[in-house]
Amino acid sequence: MQTGPTHEAITKVWKSEAARVVGGLARLLGDVSLAEELAQDVLVTALEQWPKSGVPQNPGAWLMTAAKHRALNVVRRGKMAERADEQLAHALPAHVSREALEAALEARMDETVTDDSLRLFFAACHPVLPREARVALTLRMVGGLTTEEIARAFLSNEPAIAQRIVRAKRALAEAQVPFEVPRGEELSDRLASVLEVVYLVFNEGYSASSGDALVRPALVDDALRLGRLLAALAPREPEAHGLSALMLLQTSRAAARTDANGDPVLLEEQDRATWDRGLIVEGLVALGHADLLAARRGPYHLQATLAACHARAQTAAETDWAQIAALYGELHALNPSPVIALNRALAVSRAEGPAAGLALLDRLAGDARLAGYHFLPAARAELLERLGRVDEARAEFLRAAALAGNERQRARLEQRAATAGRAR
Repeated sequence: MQTGPTHEAITKVWKSEAARVVGGLARLLGDVSLAEELAQDVLVTALEQWPKSGVPQNPGAWLMTAAKHRALNVVRRGKMAERADEQLAHALPAHVSREALEAALEARMDETVTDDSLRLFFAACHPVLPREARVALTLRMVGGLTTEEIARAFLSNEPAIAQRIVRAKRALAEAQVPFEVPRGEELSDRLASVLEVVYLVFNEGYSASSGDALVRPALVDDALRLGRLLAALAPREPEAHGLSALMLLQTSRAAARTDANGDPVLLEEQDRATWDRGLIVEGLVALGHADLLAARRGPYHLQATLAACHARAQTAAETDWAQIAALYGELHALNPSPVIALNRALAVSRAEGPAAGLALLDRLAGDARLAGYHFLPAARAELLERLGRVDEARAEFLRAAALAGNERQRARLEQRAATAGRAR
Protein backbone atom coordinates (compact mmCIF):
# COMPACT_ATOMS: atom_id res chain seq x y z
CA MET A 1 0.00 0.00 0.00
CA GLN A 2 1.24 3.49 -0.84
CA THR A 3 2.03 5.80 2.04
CA GLY A 4 3.12 9.38 2.46
CA PRO A 5 1.57 12.85 2.34
CA THR A 6 0.09 12.47 -1.18
CA HIS A 7 -1.55 9.16 -0.33
CA GLU A 8 -2.95 10.66 2.87
CA ALA A 9 -4.30 13.62 0.89
CA ILE A 10 -5.98 11.28 -1.61
CA THR A 11 -7.55 9.29 1.21
CA LYS A 12 -8.89 12.45 2.85
CA VAL A 13 -10.25 13.84 -0.41
CA TRP A 14 -11.84 10.54 -1.36
CA LYS A 15 -13.66 10.20 1.95
CA SER A 16 -15.18 13.64 1.49
CA GLU A 17 -16.00 13.23 -2.22
CA ALA A 18 -16.93 9.53 -2.51
CA ALA A 19 -20.66 10.06 -1.96
CA ARG A 20 -20.81 12.80 -4.59
CA VAL A 21 -18.83 10.80 -7.17
CA VAL A 22 -20.64 7.49 -6.65
CA GLY A 23 -23.99 9.25 -6.34
CA GLY A 24 -23.48 11.23 -9.53
CA LEU A 25 -22.49 8.11 -11.47
CA ALA A 26 -25.42 6.13 -10.08
CA ARG A 27 -27.88 8.85 -11.09
CA LEU A 28 -26.49 8.93 -14.60
CA LEU A 29 -26.14 5.21 -15.21
CA GLY A 30 -29.00 3.92 -13.08
CA ASP A 31 -26.79 1.18 -11.62
CA VAL A 32 -25.40 1.61 -8.10
CA SER A 33 -23.05 -1.36 -8.40
CA LEU A 34 -21.51 -0.18 -11.67
CA ALA A 35 -21.26 3.36 -10.30
CA GLU A 36 -19.25 2.13 -7.32
CA GLU A 37 -16.95 0.10 -9.58
CA LEU A 38 -16.28 3.09 -11.83
CA ALA A 39 -15.70 5.31 -8.81
CA GLN A 40 -13.11 2.85 -7.53
CA ASP A 41 -11.41 3.03 -10.94
CA VAL A 42 -11.25 6.80 -10.52
CA LEU A 43 -9.68 6.36 -7.08
CA VAL A 44 -7.06 3.96 -8.49
CA THR A 45 -6.21 6.48 -11.21
CA ALA A 46 -5.75 9.20 -8.58
CA LEU A 47 -3.49 6.90 -6.57
CA GLU A 48 -1.40 6.29 -9.69
CA GLN A 49 -1.24 9.85 -11.04
CA TRP A 50 -1.29 12.26 -8.09
CA PRO A 51 1.98 11.07 -6.48
CA LYS A 52 3.67 11.97 -9.79
CA SER A 53 1.74 15.10 -10.82
CA GLY A 54 0.76 16.39 -7.39
CA VAL A 55 -2.67 16.87 -5.84
CA PRO A 56 -4.85 18.98 -8.19
CA GLN A 57 -5.89 22.46 -7.07
CA ASN A 58 -9.51 21.31 -7.07
CA PRO A 59 -9.32 17.56 -6.34
CA GLY A 60 -13.10 17.12 -6.12
CA ALA A 61 -13.56 18.53 -9.62
CA TRP A 62 -10.74 16.30 -10.90
CA LEU A 63 -12.47 13.21 -9.52
CA MET A 64 -15.85 14.20 -11.01
CA THR A 65 -14.27 14.87 -14.42
CA ALA A 66 -12.53 11.50 -14.36
CA ALA A 67 -15.82 9.85 -13.38
CA LYS A 68 -17.58 11.62 -16.25
CA HIS A 69 -15.10 10.23 -18.79
CA ARG A 70 -15.52 6.72 -17.47
CA ALA A 71 -19.31 6.93 -17.64
CA LEU A 72 -19.14 8.18 -21.23
CA ASN A 73 -16.73 5.38 -22.17
CA VAL A 74 -19.13 2.81 -20.76
CA VAL A 75 -21.99 4.21 -22.84
CA ARG A 76 -19.81 4.42 -25.95
CA ARG A 77 -18.89 0.76 -25.59
CA GLY A 78 -22.61 -0.01 -25.65
CA LYS A 79 -22.65 -1.81 -22.32
CA MET A 80 -25.06 0.66 -20.81
CA ALA A 81 -26.90 1.89 -23.91
CA GLU A 82 -30.24 0.38 -22.94
CA ARG A 83 -30.01 1.56 -19.35
CA ALA A 84 -28.92 5.02 -20.40
CA ASP A 85 -31.79 5.17 -22.87
CA GLU A 86 -34.20 4.37 -20.03
CA GLN A 87 -32.66 6.98 -17.76
CA LEU A 88 -32.87 9.69 -20.42
CA ALA A 89 -36.16 8.66 -22.02
CA HIS A 90 -38.06 11.48 -20.34
CA ALA A 91 -35.73 14.04 -21.88
CA LEU A 92 -35.08 12.70 -25.39
CA PRO A 93 -37.28 11.74 -28.36
CA ALA A 94 -37.60 8.09 -29.31
CA HIS A 95 -34.92 6.34 -31.41
CA VAL A 96 -32.14 8.77 -30.56
CA SER A 97 -28.75 8.28 -32.10
CA ARG A 98 -25.80 7.15 -30.03
CA GLU A 99 -24.25 10.58 -30.56
CA ALA A 100 -27.35 12.30 -29.20
CA LEU A 101 -27.39 9.93 -26.27
CA GLU A 102 -23.77 10.70 -25.44
CA ALA A 103 -24.37 14.44 -25.74
CA ALA A 104 -27.39 14.23 -23.43
CA LEU A 105 -25.47 12.15 -20.92
CA GLU A 106 -22.54 14.57 -20.99
CA ALA A 107 -24.86 17.54 -20.44
CA ARG A 108 -26.55 15.71 -17.61
CA MET A 109 -23.23 15.04 -15.94
CA ASP A 110 -22.58 18.77 -15.83
CA GLU A 111 -25.80 19.41 -13.91
CA THR A 112 -25.53 20.30 -10.25
CA VAL A 113 -27.69 17.76 -8.47
CA THR A 114 -27.54 18.21 -4.71
CA ASP A 115 -29.62 15.11 -4.01
CA ASP A 116 -27.14 12.58 -5.42
CA SER A 117 -25.43 11.88 -2.10
CA LEU A 118 -28.78 11.67 -0.33
CA ARG A 119 -30.05 9.21 -2.95
CA LEU A 120 -26.93 7.15 -2.33
CA PHE A 121 -27.61 7.16 1.42
CA PHE A 122 -31.12 5.79 0.86
CA ALA A 123 -29.91 3.16 -1.61
CA ALA A 124 -27.09 1.89 0.61
CA CYS A 125 -29.37 1.82 3.67
CA HIS A 126 -32.36 0.19 1.97
CA PRO A 127 -34.30 -2.12 4.32
CA VAL A 128 -34.04 -4.96 1.78
CA LEU A 129 -30.49 -5.39 3.11
CA PRO A 130 -29.63 -6.80 6.56
CA ARG A 131 -28.12 -4.39 9.07
CA GLU A 132 -24.53 -5.56 8.64
CA ALA A 133 -24.75 -5.18 4.87
CA ARG A 134 -26.23 -1.69 5.16
CA VAL A 135 -23.39 -0.61 7.44
CA ALA A 136 -20.65 -2.03 5.19
CA LEU A 137 -22.17 -0.63 1.99
CA THR A 138 -22.71 2.83 3.50
CA LEU A 139 -19.14 3.01 4.79
CA ARG A 140 -17.87 1.87 1.40
CA MET A 141 -19.98 3.97 -0.98
CA VAL A 142 -20.98 7.00 1.10
CA GLY A 143 -18.08 7.08 3.57
CA GLY A 144 -15.36 6.29 1.06
CA LEU A 145 -13.69 3.64 3.23
CA THR A 146 -11.74 0.78 1.72
CA THR A 147 -12.73 -2.82 2.35
CA GLU A 148 -9.57 -3.17 4.46
CA GLU A 149 -10.55 -0.18 6.62
CA ILE A 150 -14.06 -1.51 7.20
CA ALA A 151 -12.74 -4.96 8.12
CA ARG A 152 -10.23 -3.47 10.54
CA ALA A 153 -12.84 -1.22 12.14
CA PHE A 154 -15.20 -4.12 12.81
CA LEU A 155 -12.47 -6.63 13.71
CA SER A 156 -13.41 -8.78 10.74
CA ASN A 157 -11.41 -10.11 7.80
CA GLU A 158 -11.22 -8.41 4.43
CA PRO A 159 -12.66 -11.30 2.31
CA ALA A 160 -15.73 -11.50 4.58
CA ILE A 161 -16.39 -7.76 4.27
CA ALA A 162 -15.79 -7.87 0.51
CA GLN A 163 -18.34 -10.66 0.13
CA ARG A 164 -20.82 -8.76 2.29
CA ILE A 165 -20.50 -5.73 0.01
CA VAL A 166 -20.81 -7.82 -3.17
CA ARG A 167 -23.93 -9.56 -1.85
CA ALA A 168 -25.43 -6.22 -0.81
CA LYS A 169 -24.96 -4.70 -4.26
CA ARG A 170 -26.39 -7.83 -5.87
CA ALA A 171 -29.41 -7.70 -3.57
CA LEU A 172 -30.07 -4.06 -4.49
CA ALA A 173 -29.91 -4.96 -8.19
CA GLU A 174 -32.17 -7.98 -7.82
CA ALA A 175 -34.72 -5.99 -5.81
CA GLN A 176 -34.53 -3.22 -8.46
CA VAL A 177 -34.17 -0.62 -5.75
CA PRO A 178 -34.75 2.79 -7.37
CA PHE A 179 -32.00 5.37 -7.05
CA GLU A 180 -34.19 8.10 -5.59
CA VAL A 181 -35.15 9.93 -2.42
CA PRO A 182 -38.48 8.51 -1.20
CA ARG A 183 -41.41 10.84 -0.73
CA GLY A 184 -44.32 11.20 1.66
CA GLU A 185 -44.82 8.58 4.36
CA GLU A 186 -42.15 6.34 2.86
CA LEU A 187 -39.54 9.02 3.55
CA SER A 188 -39.95 8.73 7.32
CA ASP A 189 -39.67 4.93 7.24
CA ARG A 190 -36.62 4.95 5.02
CA LEU A 191 -34.96 7.84 6.87
CA ALA A 192 -35.14 5.76 10.05
CA SER A 193 -33.02 3.09 8.32
CA VAL A 194 -30.43 5.67 7.23
CA LEU A 195 -30.21 7.18 10.71
CA GLU A 196 -29.94 3.72 12.26
CA VAL A 197 -26.94 2.81 10.10
CA VAL A 198 -25.06 6.01 10.97
CA TYR A 199 -25.82 5.49 14.66
CA LEU A 200 -24.71 1.83 14.50
CA VAL A 201 -21.36 2.98 13.09
CA PHE A 202 -21.07 5.57 15.84
CA ASN A 203 -21.96 3.18 18.66
CA GLU A 204 -19.44 0.60 17.54
CA GLY A 205 -16.76 3.28 17.55
CA TYR A 206 -17.87 4.98 20.77
CA SER A 207 -18.22 1.80 22.82
CA ALA A 208 -16.63 -1.12 21.02
CA SER A 209 -18.61 -4.33 21.49
CA SER A 210 -15.51 -6.54 21.34
CA GLY A 211 -11.74 -6.39 21.25
CA ASP A 212 -9.28 -4.84 23.68
CA ALA A 213 -10.03 -1.14 23.03
CA LEU A 214 -12.94 0.70 24.57
CA VAL A 215 -13.11 3.23 21.73
CA ARG A 216 -12.40 3.06 18.00
CA PRO A 217 -11.78 6.73 17.11
CA ALA A 218 -11.71 6.18 13.33
CA LEU A 219 -15.25 4.82 13.36
CA VAL A 220 -16.42 7.70 15.54
CA ASP A 221 -14.89 10.17 13.08
CA ASP A 222 -16.59 8.40 10.16
CA ALA A 223 -19.95 8.51 11.92
CA LEU A 224 -19.58 12.21 12.72
CA ARG A 225 -18.72 12.93 9.10
CA LEU A 226 -21.71 10.91 7.85
CA GLY A 227 -23.96 12.63 10.39
CA ARG A 228 -22.88 16.10 9.32
CA LEU A 229 -23.33 15.15 5.67
CA LEU A 230 -26.80 13.74 6.27
CA ALA A 231 -27.92 16.84 8.20
CA ALA A 232 -26.67 19.04 5.35
CA LEU A 233 -28.42 16.89 2.74
CA ALA A 234 -31.70 16.74 4.67
CA PRO A 235 -31.85 20.18 6.34
CA ARG A 236 -35.59 20.02 7.05
CA GLU A 237 -35.43 16.69 8.90
CA PRO A 238 -35.19 17.31 12.69
CA GLU A 239 -34.02 13.77 13.44
CA ALA A 240 -31.04 14.20 11.11
CA HIS A 241 -29.97 17.23 13.14
CA GLY A 242 -30.84 15.39 16.35
CA LEU A 243 -28.59 12.47 15.50
CA SER A 244 -25.73 14.76 14.52
CA ALA A 245 -26.16 16.68 17.79
CA LEU A 246 -26.23 13.46 19.83
CA MET A 247 -23.01 12.13 18.31
CA LEU A 248 -21.21 15.46 18.62
CA LEU A 249 -22.18 15.89 22.28
CA GLN A 250 -21.22 12.31 23.14
CA THR A 251 -17.90 12.61 21.33
CA SER A 252 -17.08 15.85 23.18
CA ARG A 253 -16.31 13.66 26.23
CA ALA A 254 -13.91 11.36 24.36
CA ALA A 255 -10.68 12.56 26.00
CA ALA A 256 -12.12 12.06 29.49
CA ARG A 257 -13.74 8.64 28.95
CA THR A 258 -10.57 6.61 29.45
CA ASP A 259 -7.58 6.93 31.76
CA ALA A 260 -3.91 6.72 30.86
CA ASN A 261 -4.16 2.92 30.67
CA GLY A 262 -7.16 3.00 28.35
CA ASP A 263 -9.58 1.90 31.08
CA PRO A 264 -13.08 3.46 31.25
CA VAL A 265 -13.79 6.43 33.52
CA LEU A 266 -17.34 6.88 34.84
CA LEU A 267 -19.17 10.02 33.72
CA GLU A 268 -19.34 11.57 37.18
CA GLU A 269 -15.58 11.03 37.65
CA GLN A 270 -14.52 12.55 34.34
CA ASP A 271 -12.42 15.72 34.19
CA ARG A 272 -14.87 18.08 32.50
CA ALA A 273 -12.10 20.54 31.72
CA THR A 274 -10.97 18.10 29.02
CA TRP A 275 -14.37 17.97 27.33
CA ASP A 276 -14.18 19.42 23.82
CA ARG A 277 -15.99 22.77 23.98
CA GLY A 278 -15.94 23.13 20.20
CA LEU A 279 -17.86 19.89 19.72
CA ILE A 280 -20.25 20.87 22.51
CA VAL A 281 -21.04 24.18 20.82
CA GLU A 282 -21.47 22.48 17.44
CA GLY A 283 -23.72 19.87 19.04
CA LEU A 284 -25.86 22.47 20.80
CA VAL A 285 -26.26 24.37 17.52
CA ALA A 286 -27.41 21.18 15.77
CA LEU A 287 -29.80 20.52 18.66
CA GLY A 288 -31.15 24.04 18.23
CA HIS A 289 -31.94 23.28 14.58
CA ALA A 290 -33.82 20.14 15.65
CA ASP A 291 -35.74 22.13 18.29
CA LEU A 292 -36.85 24.67 15.67
CA LEU A 293 -37.95 22.04 13.14
CA ALA A 294 -39.65 19.44 15.32
CA ALA A 295 -43.34 19.49 16.12
CA ARG A 296 -42.63 16.50 18.37
CA ARG A 297 -39.24 15.25 19.51
CA GLY A 298 -38.06 11.98 18.00
CA PRO A 299 -35.71 9.44 19.63
CA TYR A 300 -32.41 10.96 18.43
CA HIS A 301 -33.64 14.45 19.26
CA LEU A 302 -34.54 13.31 22.78
CA GLN A 303 -31.21 11.54 23.29
CA ALA A 304 -29.37 14.65 22.12
CA THR A 305 -31.38 16.70 24.64
CA LEU A 306 -30.28 14.24 27.32
CA ALA A 307 -26.65 14.57 26.27
CA ALA A 308 -27.03 18.36 26.37
CA CYS A 309 -28.07 18.17 30.04
CA HIS A 310 -24.69 16.65 30.83
CA ALA A 311 -22.81 19.02 28.51
CA ARG A 312 -24.32 22.10 30.15
CA ALA A 313 -23.48 20.98 33.71
CA GLN A 314 -20.17 22.51 34.79
CA THR A 315 -19.73 19.83 37.47
CA ALA A 316 -21.27 16.42 38.08
CA ALA A 317 -23.11 17.84 41.11
CA GLU A 318 -24.87 20.40 38.90
CA THR A 319 -26.43 17.74 36.66
CA ASP A 320 -30.22 18.06 36.47
CA TRP A 321 -31.06 14.41 37.11
CA ALA A 322 -34.77 15.11 37.55
CA GLN A 323 -34.92 16.50 34.02
CA ILE A 324 -32.86 13.59 32.69
CA ALA A 325 -35.21 11.08 34.35
CA ALA A 326 -38.19 12.88 32.82
CA LEU A 327 -36.58 12.85 29.37
CA TYR A 328 -35.90 9.11 29.67
CA GLY A 329 -39.58 8.68 30.57
CA GLU A 330 -40.55 10.56 27.40
CA LEU A 331 -38.11 8.49 25.37
CA HIS A 332 -39.43 5.24 26.84
CA ALA A 333 -43.00 6.22 25.97
CA LEU A 334 -41.85 6.69 22.37
CA ASN A 335 -39.70 3.56 22.29
CA PRO A 336 -40.43 1.12 25.15
CA SER A 337 -36.99 -0.49 25.08
CA PRO A 338 -35.65 -2.25 28.20
CA VAL A 339 -32.31 -0.48 27.69
CA ILE A 340 -34.05 2.89 27.88
CA ALA A 341 -35.90 1.68 30.98
CA LEU A 342 -32.54 0.73 32.51
CA ASN A 343 -31.11 4.18 31.84
CA ARG A 344 -34.22 5.81 33.27
CA ALA A 345 -33.81 3.73 36.44
CA LEU A 346 -30.24 4.99 36.84
CA ALA A 347 -31.38 8.59 36.34
CA VAL A 348 -34.11 8.08 38.94
CA SER A 349 -31.51 6.70 41.34
CA ARG A 350 -29.61 9.98 41.02
CA ALA A 351 -32.71 12.12 41.37
CA GLU A 352 -34.55 10.16 44.09
CA GLY A 353 -31.97 7.82 45.62
CA PRO A 354 -30.54 4.33 44.94
CA ALA A 355 -33.50 2.46 46.46
CA ALA A 356 -35.93 4.04 43.99
CA GLY A 357 -33.63 3.20 41.09
CA LEU A 358 -33.05 -0.38 42.25
CA ALA A 359 -36.80 -1.00 42.47
CA LEU A 360 -37.11 -0.03 38.80
CA LEU A 361 -34.13 -2.20 37.82
CA ASP A 362 -35.58 -5.22 39.61
CA ARG A 363 -38.65 -4.98 37.38
CA LEU A 364 -36.35 -5.58 34.40
CA ALA A 365 -34.69 -8.69 35.86
CA GLY A 366 -37.02 -11.10 34.08
CA ASP A 367 -36.84 -9.41 30.65
CA ALA A 368 -35.33 -11.97 28.28
CA ARG A 369 -34.06 -9.18 26.01
CA LEU A 370 -31.56 -8.22 28.74
CA ALA A 371 -30.43 -11.76 29.54
CA GLY A 372 -26.95 -11.25 28.06
CA TYR A 373 -26.73 -7.50 28.57
CA HIS A 374 -23.88 -6.86 31.00
CA PHE A 375 -25.04 -3.32 31.80
CA LEU A 376 -28.03 -4.62 33.81
CA PRO A 377 -26.02 -6.48 36.50
CA ALA A 378 -23.44 -3.65 36.38
CA ALA A 379 -26.18 -1.09 37.08
CA ARG A 380 -27.62 -3.23 39.90
CA ALA A 381 -24.12 -3.57 41.37
CA GLU A 382 -23.68 0.21 41.39
CA LEU A 383 -26.92 0.76 43.30
CA LEU A 384 -26.39 -2.16 45.68
CA GLU A 385 -22.96 -0.77 46.55
CA ARG A 386 -24.45 2.67 47.22
CA LEU A 387 -26.99 1.01 49.52
CA GLY A 388 -24.21 -0.74 51.46
CA ARG A 389 -25.13 -4.24 50.23
CA VAL A 390 -21.52 -4.99 49.37
CA ASP A 391 -21.61 -8.80 48.97
CA GLU A 392 -24.55 -8.58 46.57
CA ALA A 393 -22.82 -5.77 44.68
CA ARG A 394 -19.64 -7.81 44.33
CA ALA A 395 -21.57 -10.77 42.91
CA GLU A 396 -23.33 -8.53 40.39
CA PHE A 397 -20.08 -6.91 39.26
CA LEU A 398 -18.64 -10.38 38.60
CA ARG A 399 -21.78 -11.44 36.74
CA ALA A 400 -21.51 -8.33 34.59
CA ALA A 401 -17.82 -9.02 33.90
CA ALA A 402 -18.65 -12.54 32.70
CA LEU A 403 -21.13 -11.11 30.19
CA ALA A 404 -18.97 -8.22 28.90
CA GLY A 405 -17.56 -8.75 25.40
CA ASN A 406 -15.06 -5.88 25.57
CA GLU A 407 -11.87 -6.74 27.41
CA ARG A 408 -11.44 -3.26 28.91
CA GLN A 409 -14.98 -3.29 30.29
CA ARG A 410 -14.50 -6.80 31.67
CA ALA A 411 -11.28 -5.82 33.48
CA ARG A 412 -12.93 -2.71 34.90
CA LEU A 413 -15.89 -4.69 36.25
CA GLU A 414 -13.62 -7.30 37.82
CA GLN A 415 -11.69 -4.50 39.51
CA ARG A 416 -14.95 -3.00 40.79
CA ALA A 417 -15.88 -6.39 42.26
CA ALA A 418 -12.52 -6.58 44.06
CA THR A 419 -12.84 -3.08 45.51
CA ALA A 420 -16.58 -3.03 46.24
CA GLY A 421 -17.39 -1.29 49.49
CA ARG A 422 -14.13 0.66 49.65
CA ALA A 423 -14.13 4.44 49.42
CA ARG A 424 -13.27 5.60 45.91
